[in-house]
Amino acid sequence: MFFARLLLGSVVLLSVSMMLAQDAQGTRKATIRIKPAYPDLAKRMNVSGTVKIEVSVTPDGEVKQSKVIGGNPVLISAAEDAVKRWKFEPASRATTEVVTFRFNPE
Repeated sequence: MFFARLLLGSVVLLSVSMMLAQDAQGTRKATIRIKPAYPDLAKRMNVSGTVKIEVSVTPDGEVKQSKVIGGNPVLISAAEDAVKRWKFEPASRATTEVVTFRFNPE
């Protein structure tokens, strides 16, 4: 039953597009925001949701580390891969920021 639904969903979702919003919460502005690719499995399963990631940002604006705070496991990898390529404005010290990705199939 699950696989039948999955196959039916994948046929219906061939024309699905992704709406993605990204929010950075914290004191530093993101100067480069990379949008994550909407995972094929998520498309086939019609998965939407929010992924929150806490990032450690160096004084020069590079993402040093990331830690998932929450989100659908099907979406997490795409969000992590994208946020690791983000750049933030320079600051006098390292900071911790929270980035939220919203995945919504249409």
